[in-house]
Amino acid sequence: MDNVSQGMSWLQANTLNVVYVVAIAIAAYWLASLVKRLIISFGRSHEALDETLFHFLGSIARYAVLAFAGLMVLDRFGIQTTSLVAILGAAGLAVGLALQGTLSSLAAGIMLILFRPFKVGDFVDAAGTFGKVDAITLFTTDMITFDNQHIIIPNSEIWGAKIINHSHHAIRGVDLTASVAYGSDIKKVKASIAKVLKANKHVLADPAPFVEVETLNASSVDLLVRPFTEGEHYFDVKYSLPQAIYEQFKKDGIEIPFQQIVVHNAI
Repeated sequence: MDNVSQGMSWLQANTLNVVYVVAIAIAAYWLASLVKRLIISFGRSHEALDETLFHFLGSIARYAVLAFAGLMVLDRFGIQTTSLVAILGAAGLAVGLALQGTLSSLAAGIMLILFRPFKVGDFVDAAGTFGKVDAITLFTTDMITFDNQHIIIPNSEIWGAKIINHSHHAIRGVDLTASVAYGSDIKKVKASIAKVLKANKHVLADPAPFVEVETLNASSVDLLVRPFTEGEHYFDVKYSLPQAIYEQFKKDGIEIPFQQIVVHNAI
């Protein structure tokens, strides 16, 4: 009975505190959920912003509100929170040092999502990998290579290095080299290349293709061939034109150079 009496006495003495705690808990839960919803809805209302980041920020804000409410409850019952905050800070520092690599990837992921140097579906060259971006998370970026490998790259490796986004512009120039033998009629060579470019359905007429002599090599005259195409057809053009140009040169009787050694007999 003594325990019951003590319990009743404690409850009577702390009735206001219990009501206060219940009210704080309800208000904190409602406010935390509201803050999270507002942050997520803000991210959804702007197409230029990535929703993944705002889900993460919403969760952080929610837990921050709940943690603040917990400190208020402890303070209400006379528990000193200063030392508790110091302990939590020291523990957070230790965890941060242990997860340094992970946190750097998290920071890099936030930067990638905010500044958007590339998006899902783009073809990029980053961290020594070239492929199509399959997913962007807060910690990693998933890429699919042309030989159908699934590669997961930590965001810290991507953000700290050069990024080449091959899909950033809708129209791409495709640089190719066509080599012919010395003595070839350059006007005829250009006309032959023009036939190939005109026949390719992915080569655009505007901007007009660029075809000019670029280099005079030891055994060949090299022409720079730069047709323009939509980004999605870049690789179709890049890998189909060399064979088409070669076949057209054969039809038009244009000599294609090859390595050879000319020996002169001494008289």
